Parts: sequence; C-alpha cells; structure tokens
Amino acid sequence: MRTARLGRTDVEVTELGLGSGPLGGLFAPLDDATAADTLQAAWDCGIRYFDTAPHYGIGHAERRVGALLARRPPSAFTVSTKVGRLLVPQNADGRRDPHFHVPATHRRVWDFSRTGVRASVEDSLQRMGLDRVDVLFLHDAENHFTHALEEGYPALAELREQGRVGAIGAGMHDTALLTRLVRECDVDVVMVSGRLTLLDHSALGELVPACASRGVSILAASVFNSGLLAEAEPGAGSAPYDYAPAAPHVLQRARRIAEVCAAHDVSLLQAALAFPLRHPAVAGVVAGMRSAAEVRADAAAFATAVPERLWEDLRTAGLIDARAARGR
Repeated sequence: MRTARLGRTDVEVTELGLGSGPLGGLFAPLDDATAADTLQAAWDCGIRYFDTAPHYGIGHAERRVGALLARRPPSAFTVSTKVGRLLVPQNADGRRDPHFHVPATHRRVWDFSRTGVRASVEDSLQRMGLDRVDVLFLHDAENHFTHALEEGYPALAELREQGRVGAIGAGMHDTALLTRLVRECDVDVVMVSGRLTLLDHSALGELVPACASRGVSILAASVFNSGLLAEAEPGAGSAPYDYAPAAPHVLQRARRIAEVCAAHDVSLLQAALAFPLRHPAVAGVVAGMRSAAEVRADAAAFATAVPERLWEDLRTAGLIDARAARGR
C-alpha cells in the first residue's frame, strides 16, 4: 500500500488508515475477539496507520489498538491519538456517551491545558503500551477553540520539540477553525472529519487551499459520513448521516451519486474512499472499521481504480463540486 509523508516531518502514513471509533463500541457493542480480528485483518491487508483517541469507548479503542501494535516493531506502523478529554473514574452506572456502547466506568472531562495535554498523552501511552506516539491531534475543539489554540497547541509543539511526538495538528469537523489553526500555527497535519466527502465538500472552500499553500497535510476521516456512503443502496439500511438520520434531500443526493457510480461499475464505497485522495494535499483516508469482513471489503475497494470519467460525469451532473481536484 502506498504511503505519504505528513507535512515536513518524517512521519509517514499508509493512504488507507484504520479509524478505531468502532473498536470503541461506536453505535454498537464490540467484543475483544472481534476487535482483535479486525485489527489483524487490517494489518494483513497492508494498513499500517491506526488512528485512535481516549474518547473512543473511554479507552477501549486505545487498549485494543495497543494490543496489536505491541507485537510489532515501532518502525513498522504509525499511530495517532488525540488530546482534549481526560478520562476520570466514576461509578459504572454513571452517565455514558450515547454513541459508545461500553460500561460507563469513566467520564470525559474537557481539558486542553498544558497539564491536561501531557496527562492525556501519558494515559494514552500507558493504555497502548507505547513509549511515544507518531501523531497527536487536538480533538473536537470546536467549543473550546480559544483554550485549545492558546494552551493546547503550545503543549503539542513542546512535545514535538522534545521528540515525544512526531507530528501535530487537530482533528475536527469545523473547517473554518481548522483553517485558522493552519494559518496561525505551525502544524503538520489536520484531520478533517466528514467535510471532504462525496456528500460534503466544505473543506474545499478555504481549508484545502490553506493546507496546500502552507505544506500542511490533510487526513480525511469519516469519509462515509457515519455510514451512509458505505451502503450499497443509500437509505436501504439504518446507516446514519453525520451521527443522525439522513434528511430526505441528503438521501436523494446519495442515491443519485450511487446511480452514476453504478453506470461505471463502481460501488459507492469505492468512490467514497477514492474521492478525497484526488487532491495532492490529502495524505490519506481514515475509515472506521468494525469487523475483519469490513476491513477486507474496504481494502479491496480502495485498491480498485476508479475511472476518470466517473468524476467528470459527477461534476457534469452537479453532484460533486467543480472545485474538486481533477486527480494527482
């Protein structure tokens, strides 16, 4: 599998990365054995970039990713995690995140301070059994952006200078705030979630040009918009769009895209994985996977070339933005 370098760092990622949200019980429970099989399948398919976070299942995802990586030399993989939420023990019957189906043994406490960032990193390293992390992101800082910018970012930069992390950046949905971070700070990479997809091109406005001009790499996450774009027939199943039921106009557009794809013998899954990588600033795509079968399906789709004519037809039909790159 091809790799790409992040910004001006020495950190490389495979163009397809595994997002571990589902391994933390996102949307439905997941047992250890299934998680282990999923991660092993990813490794067998050539995936060497694994993205995780304390938020994903209050540490479950990090522990499960760490169990796989502990058996491999550090030079053989790239792992990213995130800061911004500290995990604090609580009674198991306490409040839990409705999206993650795990026992509520901990609660999440927002903290982008220098002390909070360093504590979060140490906790993550302990859960994963690692002594350093390749990429560190400020996570979901939309409602805490000033704090993250003024205290969180300098803490990340300090860790990078000390060699504790290889590359730094932020992972968010808000493209305007990511653009501001890119313009005001010395970051290496941003992870844009759900905003560089077949259904949402928000990142093409200011974020992608800003990253391209400053040499900042982009990782496109949530490329299926929480699952809708992974369905063979959008709306036929129960997959959400951005964590909620899809609105009728979104479903209609997804179905029209699927019809154009089918005319070219391309699945919606293939097109969704291929679309972000058409821009040179995009280093990789991160897809959430919850089973070995999903991994193999995603890897096979990712490895299958998509004809250029498909993108031309989607543009002509007004289904993808005219600003979408025309290939590398």
